[in-house]
Amino acid sequence: ATMAAMRVLVSGFEPFGGDVANASADAVAALADGWADPDLELRTVILPVSFDAAPRVLAEAIRRERPDAVLCVGEAGGRGAVTPERWAVNERQARIPDNDGEQPSGPIDDGAQRLASRLDVDAMVAAIQRSGIHAEASEDAGRFVCNAVFRAALTGFDGPAGFIHVPALRLSG
Repeated sequence: ATMAAMRVLVSGFEPFGGDVANASADAVAALADGWADPDLELRTVILPVSFDAAPRVLAEAIRRERPDAVLCVGEAGGRGAVTPERWAVNERQARIPDNDGEQPSGPIDDGAQRLASRLDVDAMVAAIQRSGIHAEASEDAGRFVCNAVFRAALTGFDGPAGFIHVPALRLSG
């Protein structure tokens, strides 16, 4: 094949807050296990639930994998739908400590108050719904590590980048 496959980096998160699993890591693993599209090269990385380390590990993965697009996946407790996020906000507000025990608050960087996803959120919602899974667009990625990673993807990578929250379901087996 002369056409180079498009390379997509998908990130998930390690378990957090005493949980034994993280739905985002489960989703990324399931995606990788079932991957069979020769036109799309899938690379994955699991990020620490850390305001400090997660953006750094994502940046290292972007440098290493040189992806054409970046999709970050996180877990949202209390949501019953898969929710692609429209905005990454310039704010950290940790109501609970991250896995490093840090609980930062305040702005993330010197940039705009919010940055838009560089993936088509409405198209993602429609595609997920067509597969029979409940999905809706989200206007609020929270103020925890998920939002910080979404922000890092948008500020540390020039190409298409976005974030999807998945419900905090526990996959057994």
